[in-house]
Amino acid sequence: MLMIPGPTPVPEKVLLAMAKHPIGHRSGEFSKIIAELTENLKWLHQTQNDVLMLTASGTGAMEAAIINFLSPGDRVLVGNNGKFGERWAKLAKAFGVAVEEITSQWGQPLSVEDFRSKLQSDTEKTIKAVIITHSETSTGVLNDLEAINKAVKEHGKALIIVDAVTSLGACNVPVDLWGLDVVASGSQKGYMIPPGLGFVSVSSKAWQAYKNAKIPRFYLDLGKYKKATDENSSPFTPPINLMYGLQAALQMQKEEGLEAIFTRHQKATTATREAMKALCLPLFASDDAASPAITAVAPTSVEAEKVRSLMKKRFDIVLAGGQDHLSGKIFRMGHLGFVCPRDILAAIAALEATLIELGDTTVSPGAGVAAAARVLIQ
Repeated sequence: MLMIPGPTPVPEKVLLAMAKHPIGHRSGEFSKIIAELTENLKWLHQTQNDVLMLTASGTGAMEAAIINFLSPGDRVLVGNNGKFGERWAKLAKAFGVAVEEITSQWGQPLSVEDFRSKLQSDTEKTIKAVIITHSETSTGVLNDLEAINKAVKEHGKALIIVDAVTSLGACNVPVDLWGLDVVASGSQKGYMIPPGLGFVSVSSKAWQAYKNAKIPRFYLDLGKYKKATDENSSPFTPPINLMYGLQAALQMQKEEGLEAIFTRHQKATTATREAMKALCLPLFASDDAASPAITAVAPTSVEAEKVRSLMKKRFDIVLAGGQDHLSGKIFRMGHLGFVCPRDILAAIAALEATLIELGDTTVSPGAGVAAAARVLIQ
């Protein structure tokens, strides 16, 4: 039972769709599937912009976001308050982009004022892009994308480039309403399918930057993907069976509706956090900056890795650990994608039993399940 930020559980309907025999990716039948996928991806992104499908992980989509719209030496601001913000900085530096990092302590959200101050002081308009991670799953923090984006819009020239890998399909990311230029995401998160597909939405402003971008590109050249997508095709061989799964998953999401999807994730997040409080387990991120994808816990009465080990051994439930300097200090419980109230309650009950077996005397048996249930039945 996967209770991690990705890969996330896959619905049976999606698994069965992927079990079908592949068809030719240049056939008329497959063109119809691409047309449907494109329409539904735009619905999920709340955009009329191009939404392009790549045979890649979320990191591949992130790389595409760098190499298609920037040039060596371009000045960019990168938000870094966790593992994936750090990855943005490494990616951009690898291609010779001039990175200025705006950092916050891991577990704290990025400072909107730090971005606003940098952008306002850029009177020569030399900042080409602001790059941030929306949901920082290494720490369980949701950064204030809307507010940071407003500061970017006031600047007027810079692009906003977003890692929405664990926020798209989990919380509101209205691409057109906010005017987001480049949004990258990956299939194994809120999309509810296995890893292997990356997605990039591209605004008209970003396409203008594409014309002047100088970083070499070939397989991840988004111009090729736009041309092919406009013809209901793909520039290279796509993962046909994954796209069968995506077709089924997007149909499920449309049937549920965006508001219901967002409400479901918010309930799962709140229920998990309330359970942790009832079990006297310290939360690593504050309630007002809680990621809809995972809840990070920094236990003091038991060891985080012992919790993870025993949860898997006793109950076959997998939790995520801490990364880098947080290794062994936190565990992370995922509640993203195809995770239902039954999963939340089962995981919390198993956690209670695990804490008791590890000798945590602060546990009041049933308190965590009761706290989660109170939220989930509302």
